[in-house]
Amino acid sequence: MAKRYEKPVITRHQSGLMNKIGAAPLIAPRTEIDGIPVTKLVEEFGSPLFVLSEKKMRQNQRNFYRVFKTRYPKVQFAWSYKTNYLNAVCKVFHSENSWAEVVSEFEYDKALRLGVSGDHIIFNGPDKSDEALLKAVRNHSKIHIDHFDELYSLIEITERENIQADVAIRINMDTGIYPLWDRFGFNYENGEAWQAIKRIIAAKHLNLTGLHTHIGTYIMSADAYKIAATKLAGLMKSIRDEFNILLEYLDLGGGFASNNTLLGQYLPAEQMVPGIEQFADAISAGIFEFNFRNDELPLLILETGRALVDDTGFLISSVLANKRLSTGKKAVIIDAGVNILFTSFWYKHKIQPAQETGIHTEDTALYGPLCMNIDCVRESIVLPSLNKGDKLVIEYVGAYDMTQWMQFIAMRPNVVMIMEDGKVELIRKSENLDYLLDREVMPEQLK
Repeated sequence: MAKRYEKPVITRHQSGLMNKIGAAPLIAPRTEIDGIPVTKLVEEFGSPLFVLSEKKMRQNQRNFYRVFKTRYPKVQFAWSYKTNYLNAVCKVFHSENSWAEVVSEFEYDKALRLGVSGDHIIFNGPDKSDEALLKAVRNHSKIHIDHFDELYSLIEITERENIQADVAIRINMDTGIYPLWDRFGFNYENGEAWQAIKRIIAAKHLNLTGLHTHIGTYIMSADAYKIAATKLAGLMKSIRDEFNILLEYLDLGGGFASNNTLLGQYLPAEQMVPGIEQFADAISAGIFEFNFRNDELPLLILETGRALVDDTGFLISSVLANKRLSTGKKAVIIDAGVNILFTSFWYKHKIQPAQETGIHTEDTALYGPLCMNIDCVRESIVLPSLNKGDKLVIEYVGAYDMTQWMQFIAMRPNVVMIMEDGKVELIRKSENLDYLLDREVMPEQLK
């Protein structure tokens, strides 16, 4: 076997005590996930490989419910399908008593097929066809109206079919988070939301049952949620006082930040992101501000996704090659690119070797296998020397990577779930050429 050769480089070393930047990083290997060796996972399921932890999902959901329930008496979580809609993932959260929150007809049908009852499905999003709306009305789902055209469609459908529909409206508002998410729903400050509410109340076949807001994504301010809760609760009180209608629920959406660190963020997320307790305190305080009687308190619905599942996912990848860039900087190419790790465009994922390495580390550019210059997993990360075939474990990939991934140049890999009993189950098979060609149709004249 030929010996590897790499051109030597000079690395400056500092002697003495720590300086203001800190000590040299110590990189501990991540050799197992939930007690299962990384080497065993790769041997059985290949590389790259997504690994999800059932145990961690259940722990997260139970902890979130406990935190909110100890602060507010009526709480209901609804699993955000767009965050990760693999059947096994959804099923775990539904078995923990979460409803389904969907933003498309495809996701709506998926929830029904997984056995979620229609009245436990929240239908959000700006794109609901008349057929999808009628289906949701007949299933007694909670339809959150996004715009006036959707409202008019619902009025026409319910009058034509002579059926009642339970609806809420999505409201956008200024909570101090910018840019404002004002493309979704009806605006609070300019009175648009109040006009929509009056139009719904005037409709013969529409029952206004709730109010919904979703102020943004990866929100790092608990105060913003208090403002949102206060405005929704105030609107609920106005509806009660003016129309004698008591709403059933307030939906504060999701958007809680996970402990993934954003690019450009100096301190790690653990030191920057509020704890779930702070979010719960803020939301409950906003509702309690209006002194509703116990029998008037609305159900608090939360559509948490990212903060529940991000830290339950891992991506195992293999080193394909080592290179030196023209500047002399070290580069490592791995078999997982941005096509399956879309969140690398905004996160500094924690990345660890899966085997023991030497103590020498170097600033490294980490690239995926795609023939595209944008396929950069990390522009700069301190890593030890790695050999071809060595494994890396990329953490906090449970949210959005398995819904926003692309079949591009390289096909999507296996996804496994480590169950609570330690058994490893394949929950999505890797793609192959037959899968890719199945949807293609060849014109006769080209055969």
